[in-house]
Amino acid sequence: MRTTIGYTIESIGYVIGAQGLVSFASQTFFGTEWGWLHKVVDLPSTAYLGVLAVGLALVVVGVKTRKVSERPEAV
Repeated sequence: MRTTIGYTIESIGYVIGAQGLVSFASQTFFGTEWGWLHKVVDLPSTAYLGVLAVGLALVVVGVKTRKVSERPEAV
C-alpha cells in the first residue's frame, strides 16, 4: 500500500513541480503564460518558484514513502 501511495504522491509532485517551473520560466523570460496553473491562480513569477519547491518536496516524500515499503522488515 505504501508503494502505491508513494508513486501517487511522487506523480503529483512531478506535475506540480513542472507547472511551477514552466510558469516561472514563461513569465520571467518570455512575458507570456504557459501551462494551466495561471488559469487557476494569478501569482507573481517568484511565487511559482515556491510551487516548484512544493512539487519537489512531494517527489521526495513519495520516494521516501515508497522506499520504506521496499525495505525488508526485521524479524
